[in-house]
Amino acid sequence: MNNTLPTSIVIFGASGDLTQRKLVPSLFNLFRKGRMPKKFRIVGSGNTAFSEDQFHARLADGMKQFASFKYSEEEWKNFASNLTYQQGRYTDLADFKKLGGILDKWDGGTGNRIYYMATPPDIFPNIIDLLGLSGQLRENGGWRRVVIEKPFGIDLASAQSLNAQIHKTLTENQIYRIDHYLGKETVQNILVTRFANTIFEPLWNRNYIDHVEITVAEQVGVEHRAGYYDTIGVVRDMLQNHLLQLVSLVAMEPPSSFEASALRNEKVKVLSSIQPVKQENILNNTVLAQYKGYRAEEGVKADSTTPTYAALRLQIDNWRWQGVPFYLRSGKQLAQKLSQITIEFKEPPHLLFPTAQGRITPNMLVLYLQPDEGIHWRFEAKVPDTAADMRSVDMEFHYADSFGKTAIPESYERLLLDALAGDASLFTRADEVETAWALIDPIIETWDAQKQPLPEYKSGDWGPAEADKLLSRDGRSWSNWDGRVG
Repeated sequence: MNNTLPTSIVIFGASGDLTQRKLVPSLFNLFRKGRMPKKFRIVGSGNTAFSEDQFHARLADGMKQFASFKYSEEEWKNFASNLTYQQGRYTDLADFKKLGGILDKWDGGTGNRIYYMATPPDIFPNIIDLLGLSGQLRENGGWRRVVIEKPFGIDLASAQSLNAQIHKTLTENQIYRIDHYLGKETVQNILVTRFANTIFEPLWNRNYIDHVEITVAEQVGVEHRAGYYDTIGVVRDMLQNHLLQLVSLVAMEPPSSFEASALRNEKVKVLSSIQPVKQENILNNTVLAQYKGYRAEEGVKADSTTPTYAALRLQIDNWRWQGVPFYLRSGKQLAQKLSQITIEFKEPPHLLFPTAQGRITPNMLVLYLQPDEGIHWRFEAKVPDTAADMRSVDMEFHYADSFGKTAIPESYERLLLDALAGDASLFTRADEVETAWALIDPIIETWDAQKQPLPEYKSGDWGPAEADKLLSRDGRSWSNWDGRVG
């Protein structure tokens, strides 16, 4: 539809942290780059009683704290002239009709509109229902899109229920389920690395790859999110969405085009091909743990069995990946803040060189998603002035070196731009969400049934010893290259 029409971006939960830290800085940077619609307005909606000046002042303070780019006061002034605030209750149809009337007055009722759910997830269905009842989702010349933050449900049943609820009011092509991980430049570069470089794709299969590791590690603990996190845990917070999204991008077949439906079809095929872990094997293929001191955190139950660390062994049951294990791990208070994908290749089938002493270090491709964004390729080279001694050497690409330290935009910036353009490629579809929950639900249920304290690990370690055993039983170990991981 026509992006030259006036465009309203309505943010529900505009008084919250996400709006101040991520959404407004991202929208402002798009404005600075000339990527916003010609005529736009950003309407903050929330329960908090803000005057217009108070709302502007809060967002200006957020820019000073959280913006990753430099800007002038004149730029901010020009952008802020498009910001307004409307107090309203998320349960009151009259307040929604008032909001709709304000938008109609500004755009004539025929403009484009994005409604962004920056609220707790249990409020999503009610807001969408009231948007529908107040007539705000009818497309009358302009488009209507709703952006929904994760988590999308807390299990398969709740995700299915939420999908059913919002589909009563919205069509699937109006729904943009956001996973900020997919907005990262380095995550999008997974597809470019695979499909734009002919040296990789012929090797990207069971014939050459021994195993794949995906690590998303945090140094911080639960901090101010303790009360919320204790009801969710790392499996729901990270594995069900972020890590399975990375699995789908690494393992998918080449789509017929970069169009949203083609790309998302291939991702769903991968998730559907993952072997469900049989209940009797779940405890042997998964590890859950807590960092020491977690149960003493303010807001955490004293007897909590909520995991802050998870490791998982997956198998993809298709032609390309048969027999290649995928090892996933994520946790809090680990040794480094690190997100990376490690592709370890098989050893040569024959030891030609006598100095190899039984084995040759396998080649390794590492995609560093953050914080040292780039790609590393490890291969073997002969040590000079020896008969045939070998040593691993490294070829490196760093985004900061090639494109500049400020080249990588905030992930929300890309996702908001795509939502404005109507490109759903980096947003998750209903069947994708439900397929992921179907894989994760049995794991959560099996561990919940144990009703025993979880293993603990020290803050600053790479997790519990049980996670090392998960790989050692297969004759493998977590990659440990240049001290980046352990």
